[in-house]
Parts: sequence; C-alpha cells; structure tokens
Amino acid sequence: MVKSLTAILVSIALLIGAGLFEWFYVEKQFTEFEEEVQTLALKTDAEEANIEDAKAVQTSWERRKERLYIWIPHNDITRLDEYLAESVRLIGNKEYSLASAKLEVVLHMTCCLPGTYRPAIENIL
Repeated sequence: MVKSLTAILVSIALLIGAGLFEWFYVEKQFTEFEEEVQTLALKTDAEEANIEDAKAVQTSWERRKERLYIWIPHNDITRLDEYLAESVRLIGNKEYSLASAKLEVVLHMTCCLPGTYRPAIENIL
C-alpha cells in the first residue's frame, strides 16, 4: 500500500514538473520570438524593412520550431509558418501595408499560443 501511494505521488510530481517545464519553456521561446517580430513590424510600419530582415526573423523561427514540435501541435506551428512566409514575400515585394497586417496576426498568435499550453483550469478540463 505504501509503495503504491509513493509511486502515485512520484508520478503526480513528475507530471506537474513536466507541465511546469513545458509552460516556462514555451513561454520563453514565444516571448523571445515576439520581440523579434515586434522589431520587424515596427520597421515594416516605417517602410524600412527589407527582405533580409524578414528572412532573419523567419530563420529564427525555423530554429525555434524544431524544438517546439515536441510541445506544440503541428497545426499551430504550420499556421505561424504560413503567415510568416507570406510576410517575408510581401516585404520582399515592398507591399508594407499587407505585410504589416500579416505580422499583426503573427504577433497575436505569439501572444495567444503560449496561453493554450499553460497549466490552468480551462486547459485541463
């Protein structure tokens, strides 16, 4: 009986630890990426962004998403990929107003997505 209770408590502790690690890791990755997208969005609004700036942000996302596939479903990552790729192309074509709109969507997603993986009542039930 004591061994069973100990095993259950250890399992619960491991699950809670893994959940908290996931939360902090995903939050950190998206916070850092959001800063990069914010900078690109500001440059785009001022019509100073170029394709190298946009590709640098896209490359940063490519590196991050390789590690985020472990924690986040592929659908969420794919949506971010699509909007970011469209933004890169629009900035390359100097269509800044359209690129700005796409970057706003990316920024919104970087704010919302980490919250869906936070250990909270609404995400558990």
